[in-house]
Amino acid sequence: MYSKIMLPVDLNEESSWSKALPTALTLCRTFGASLHVVTVLPDYRMPMVGSYFPKDFAKKAHAAVGDALHEFIKTNVPDDIHAQSVIVDGSPWEAIIKAGKKLDVDLIVMASHNKRKFVDYVLGPNAEHVVHHAKMSVMIVR
Repeated sequence: MYSKIMLPVDLNEESSWSKALPTALTLCRTFGASLHVVTVLPDYRMPMVGSYFPKDFAKKAHAAVGDALHEFIKTNVPDDIHAQSVIVDGSPWEAIIKAGKKLDVDLIVMASHNKRKFVDYVLGPNAEHVVHHAKMSVMIVR
Protein backbone atom coordinates (compact mmCIF):
# COMPACT_ATOMS: atom_id res chain seq x y z
CA MET A 1 0.00 0.00 0.00
CA TYR A 2 2.86 2.40 0.81
CA SER A 3 6.32 2.41 -0.73
CA LYS A 4 7.66 5.78 0.48
CA ILE A 5 6.86 7.16 3.92
CA MET A 6 7.95 10.61 5.06
CA LEU A 7 8.56 11.53 8.69
CA PRO A 8 9.02 15.26 9.38
CA VAL A 9 11.11 15.88 12.51
CA ASP A 10 12.24 18.87 14.50
CA LEU A 11 15.63 17.78 15.81
CA ASN A 12 15.29 20.23 18.71
CA GLU A 13 11.87 18.94 19.79
CA GLU A 14 11.55 15.27 20.73
CA SER A 15 7.75 15.51 20.78
CA SER A 16 7.88 16.05 17.00
CA TRP A 17 8.98 12.45 16.51
CA SER A 18 8.86 10.39 19.74
CA LYS A 19 5.41 8.92 18.98
CA ALA A 20 5.40 9.30 15.21
CA LEU A 21 8.71 7.48 14.62
CA PRO A 22 7.60 4.08 16.02
CA THR A 23 4.44 4.29 13.91
CA ALA A 24 6.43 5.15 10.79
CA LEU A 25 8.86 2.29 11.45
CA THR A 26 6.02 -0.20 11.88
CA LEU A 27 4.44 0.98 8.62
CA CYS A 28 7.78 0.73 6.80
CA ARG A 29 8.23 -2.84 7.98
CA THR A 30 4.64 -3.79 7.22
CA PHE A 31 4.73 -2.50 3.65
CA GLY A 32 8.45 -2.81 2.89
CA ALA A 33 8.51 0.97 2.47
CA SER A 34 11.46 3.34 2.61
CA LEU A 35 11.56 6.09 5.24
CA HIS A 36 12.36 9.68 4.32
CA VAL A 37 13.23 11.68 7.43
CA VAL A 38 12.70 15.38 6.72
CA THR A 39 13.72 18.39 8.75
CA VAL A 40 13.05 22.01 7.86
CA LEU A 41 15.46 24.92 8.09
CA PRO A 42 14.10 28.46 8.07
CA ASP A 43 14.81 30.27 4.83
CA TYR A 44 17.71 32.57 5.76
CA ARG A 45 18.18 33.79 2.21
CA MET A 46 15.27 36.23 2.21
CA PRO A 47 16.78 39.70 1.70
CA MET A 48 15.34 41.14 4.90
CA VAL A 49 16.54 38.25 7.05
CA GLY A 50 19.65 37.23 5.11
CA SER A 51 21.40 40.54 5.60
CA TYR A 52 21.82 39.75 9.31
CA PHE A 53 23.70 36.50 8.70
CA PRO A 54 27.16 35.85 7.23
CA LYS A 55 27.15 34.92 3.54
CA ASP A 56 27.98 31.27 4.15
CA PHE A 57 25.57 30.83 7.08
CA ALA A 58 22.98 28.78 5.14
CA LYS A 59 25.68 26.44 3.85
CA LYS A 60 27.08 25.91 7.36
CA ALA A 61 23.59 25.47 8.81
CA HIS A 62 22.77 22.82 6.19
CA ALA A 63 26.01 20.97 6.96
CA ALA A 64 25.39 21.02 10.72
CA VAL A 65 21.77 19.96 10.37
CA GLY A 66 22.78 17.28 7.87
CA ASP A 67 25.22 15.82 10.38
CA ALA A 68 22.61 15.96 13.14
CA LEU A 69 19.98 14.33 10.91
CA HIS A 70 22.35 11.52 9.94
CA GLU A 71 23.10 10.95 13.62
CA PHE A 72 19.36 10.95 14.39
CA ILE A 73 18.79 8.25 11.77
CA LYS A 74 21.80 6.23 12.93
CA THR A 75 20.54 6.37 16.54
CA ASN A 76 16.79 5.95 16.01
CA VAL A 77 16.18 4.05 12.78
CA PRO A 78 17.03 0.33 12.77
CA ASP A 79 19.28 -1.05 10.04
CA ASP A 80 16.45 -3.08 8.48
CA ILE A 81 14.70 0.15 7.39
CA HIS A 82 16.02 1.93 4.30
CA ALA A 83 16.16 5.58 5.42
CA GLN A 84 17.03 8.79 3.63
CA SER A 85 17.70 12.16 5.24
CA VAL A 86 16.22 15.25 3.63
CA ILE A 87 16.72 18.90 4.56
CA VAL A 88 14.34 21.49 3.14
CA ASP A 89 14.14 25.26 3.52
CA GLY A 90 11.12 27.42 4.21
CA SER A 91 8.09 27.49 6.45
CA PRO A 92 7.57 24.05 8.02
CA TRP A 93 4.21 23.08 6.54
CA GLU A 94 4.98 24.37 3.05
CA ALA A 95 8.40 22.74 3.03
CA ILE A 96 6.95 19.42 4.23
CA ILE A 97 4.36 19.40 1.44
CA LYS A 98 6.94 20.44 -1.16
CA ALA A 99 9.32 17.69 -0.01
CA GLY A 100 6.50 15.15 -0.11
CA LYS A 101 5.73 16.04 -3.71
CA LYS A 102 9.37 16.07 -4.77
CA LEU A 103 10.06 12.71 -3.12
CA ASP A 104 6.76 11.32 -4.42
CA VAL A 105 5.86 9.89 -1.00
CA ASP A 106 2.69 7.89 -0.42
CA LEU A 107 2.24 8.84 3.22
CA ILE A 108 3.35 11.54 5.64
CA VAL A 109 3.47 10.41 9.28
CA MET A 110 3.78 13.28 11.73
CA ALA A 111 3.13 14.27 15.33
CA SER A 112 0.00 16.25 16.06
CA HIS A 113 1.52 18.98 18.21
CA ASN A 114 4.14 19.89 20.70
CA LYS A 115 3.25 20.48 24.31
CA ARG A 116 4.69 23.95 24.61
CA LYS A 117 1.76 26.02 23.40
CA PHE A 118 -1.92 25.89 24.24
CA VAL A 119 -2.84 26.86 20.68
CA ASP A 120 -1.18 23.60 19.52
CA TYR A 121 -3.35 21.51 21.86
CA VAL A 122 -5.82 20.02 19.39
CA LEU A 123 -3.70 19.83 16.26
CA GLY A 124 -0.49 21.78 15.78
CA PRO A 125 -0.63 24.52 13.17
CA ASN A 126 1.94 22.82 10.91
CA ALA A 127 0.18 19.46 11.10
CA GLU A 128 -3.14 21.15 10.41
CA HIS A 129 -1.80 22.90 7.31
CA VAL A 130 -0.18 19.71 6.03
CA VAL A 131 -3.45 17.79 6.48
CA HIS A 132 -5.44 20.44 4.61
CA HIS A 133 -3.01 21.08 1.76
CA ALA A 134 -1.17 17.80 1.07
CA LYS A 135 -2.26 15.74 -1.93
CA MET A 136 -0.90 12.53 -0.39
CA SER A 137 -2.20 10.69 2.67
CA VAL A 138 -1.27 12.13 6.05
CA MET A 139 -1.31 10.21 9.33
CA ILE A 140 -1.31 12.29 12.48
CA VAL A 141 0.04 10.50 15.54
CA ARG A 142 -1.03 11.70 18.98
